[in-house]
Amino acid sequence: MSTAPAEGTHPALSPELVERTLRHAMTLAARGPRSGINPQVGCVILSPTGEILAEGWHRGVGTPHAETDALAKLAPERARGATAVVTLEPCNHTGTTGPCAQALIDAGITRVYYGAHDPNPVAAGGATRLENAGVAVNGGILEPELNEFMHRWLTAARQQRPFVTVKWAASLDGRAAAADGTSQWITGTASRQHVHEQRAQHDAIVVGTGTVLADNPSLTARGDGGELLAEQPVPVIVGERDIPADAALHSHPRELVHHRGHDAASLLSELWSRGIRSAYIEGGPTLSSAILAAGLADELHVYTAPVILGGPRLAVTDVGVPTITQAHHYRFVDATSLGDDTLLIARPAREKEGR
Repeated sequence: MSTAPAEGTHPALSPELVERTLRHAMTLAARGPRSGINPQVGCVILSPTGEILAEGWHRGVGTPHAETDALAKLAPERARGATAVVTLEPCNHTGTTGPCAQALIDAGITRVYYGAHDPNPVAAGGATRLENAGVAVNGGILEPELNEFMHRWLTAARQQRPFVTVKWAASLDGRAAAADGTSQWITGTASRQHVHEQRAQHDAIVVGTGTVLADNPSLTARGDGGELLAEQPVPVIVGERDIPADAALHSHPRELVHHRGHDAASLLSELWSRGIRSAYIEGGPTLSSAILAAGLADELHVYTAPVILGGPRLAVTDVGVPTITQAHHYRFVDATSLGDDTLLIARPAREKEGR
């Protein structure tokens, strides 16, 4: 949506200035947490001549949204007649904070430029509320860039389920372990540390009970020295079997969630109801394959080591593909060298094709 301002009122800023300011707002947004139910959002307030008057960003659940954070740094008289440039359509609902659209109206903001449209049915409608109050609104600016910047949160909001990253480490021939079951370590230290960083950037880390019983993992996010990182994912185990009372998971700083079932959609529904918006599926092959077979993987992180193992221990097993014409198609979005290893990141091809 792009709405033209009323003739002769709220003079528009140049497209170049708006785009430059919006990219700056993205850098502000990136200061906020990547995990949690709320998106990373940045806001810049400009004078009628394009001078930056104030800026703000969202710091997490329960804290002011980016728009109110910026407005709080500005004297009321300076806000009147000003322009707000925001990475995401201002929200239109009351949660732990009030609607940002109304805050902008009350402050006397006369024009709003924003990037991504808000797909959240609970919060959407801010642009309409602003327009109804006489504020000039231009939306969808740099939307491809904003969609990529907010890809994880936007996907979760559109699907109304957690964003799902499926991760595995494998040899060049696709094995997750040697024939005797040993797997530590296929990949090197750089890959393993990158995995810990990814854990910290997701709301939950999910494994099957088989992995817990075989490996007794802690499922924490740790730094180079083994220290716990500030952000920790909720540990989630999937399966009917109980885990031992002395399992390392019981010492995790977050409360353990045990989903007793095997249906992938049911698992994600439960996690969504718990406020989890991103899930890192880390093992093992049975769980990862179930997610893939159900078409619920939003991103694949495949850490590939330059070794050959052979044998039956595949990183992925049956994903419901009886013939080549029914293959699940993905597209590569990144390839990164991590020491001797390579991290391949892929997303479903249907995203690009619009399906």
